[in-house]
Amino acid sequence: MSEEKTLAQKLEEKLLYKPKNLGQTRSEEEIKAAFDFCENYKAFLDASKTERETVTYAINRLKAEGFAEFEAGKKYSAGDKIYYNNRGKALIAAVIGKKSLEEGTRLTAAHTDCPRLDLKPRPLYEDTELALFKTHYYGGIKKYQWTATPLALHGVICRQDGTSAIVNIGEDAGDPVFCVTDLLPHLAKEQAALPIGKAIKGENLNLLVGSLPFKDDKASNLVKLNILKLLNEKYGVVEADFVRAELELVPAVKAADVGFDRSLIGAYGHDDRSCAYTSFMAFIECKEPEYTAALILADKEETGSNSSTGLDTSFFRYFYEDLALSAGVNPRAVFSKSKCLSADVTAGLDPTYPEVHDKHNAALLNYGVCLAKYTGSGGKYSTNDASAEFVAEITNLLDGEGVQWQMDELGVIDLGGGGTVAIYLAALDIDTLDIGIPVLSMHSPFELVSKLDTYETYRAFKAFYK
Repeated sequence: MSEEKTLAQKLEEKLLYKPKNLGQTRSEEEIKAAFDFCENYKAFLDASKTERETVTYAINRLKAEGFAEFEAGKKYSAGDKIYYNNRGKALIAAVIGKKSLEEGTRLTAAHTDCPRLDLKPRPLYEDTELALFKTHYYGGIKKYQWTATPLALHGVICRQDGTSAIVNIGEDAGDPVFCVTDLLPHLAKEQAALPIGKAIKGENLNLLVGSLPFKDDKASNLVKLNILKLLNEKYGVVEADFVRAELELVPAVKAADVGFDRSLIGAYGHDDRSCAYTSFMAFIECKEPEYTAALILADKEETGSNSSTGLDTSFFRYFYEDLALSAGVNPRAVFSKSKCLSADVTAGLDPTYPEVHDKHNAALLNYGVCLAKYTGSGGKYSTNDASAEFVAEITNLLDGEGVQWQMDELGVIDLGGGGTVAIYLAALDIDTLDIGIPVLSMHSPFELVSKLDTYETYRAFKAFYK
């Protein structure tokens, strides 16, 4: 016979916010569904290590689902499925809803670029009979994490004749890999005394790519020449073609289960391809939406969302304007009535480094999808601060669909901070809220996420589109 609850216990149940671990609240069948979902996610990560590869993956899936390229000026009807490919590096897709565009859309926006090393325009040089590439790091990295680790080379080289070559070296069995060398501890006394941010210089992130000379004593830089000979044989390129190339170095590591219980995924690129994948999967399963459903996979978020493929530019606004005008609707009405989930990861609470978080407002692994009313830094600088009404609308929606969520902030107020694409969408008069997956070791070559959180985030996007 159970004891009757005390008044204090009843008040606790009624008044206190007590989230629980998904491992306790989800059935074995639900946990299995999450683990199964993440098998496909791991395959996606391995196949999509750059923004170009992610867009190619997405377009192939969209075409298989019956999506067609968007045509400005064409009138679309409910159920039509369209996409816009922005230079092979960013993507917008939409399923036209039953309601008029004048009543707004349901939009998710993730980014697919990740911290990495890019090659400089003239990267190849020889020194002490070793061939190396000069690199320029992209996004916020800890430089020491990119030394002495196997790296793969991905990207495109545009030849002078107008043709191009796709490069992907270091991923397949038998492929060579590349690495940035590190200084041995026996000779690193002075280096070890430096602050961690200065121990490795950006100009020293030089990639070792070969050591054998071309067998001819009459030329100079024979090791460099031998590397160019190999590249010319494989890709038909010459040294000048590097200035017409976008080549990225990413960790040559496959996504893997982590932990005895296999509850975590370790991989490169969870930030932000975890949100790109979960929002994309929810989107393509949205068949007959009431409101037009739209998806953005953007580029350049890690460097400020600039360039022609970032969201601090005009390609998304132009797409929505063209879509609205094709339907005979004022674009301003579409923007102001639309609702957006800015899909980006957040920092999970790491028990090894608890001092960088406010534990009362930190994201916990296995506690569900994270909502962030605001991001930014210091006094909420450079942030979208979602309204109380919109936060209530989204949390009520998730509660109604049984999706477990948690609210978080990105660390201690005065320590640092970070932003997302939310500010650029809110600037168009779109109600926008940040939502995503908590990550450990963010921006490292091997980030960690929870399988249960990943699946719960997918369920959140599915509820939003529904």
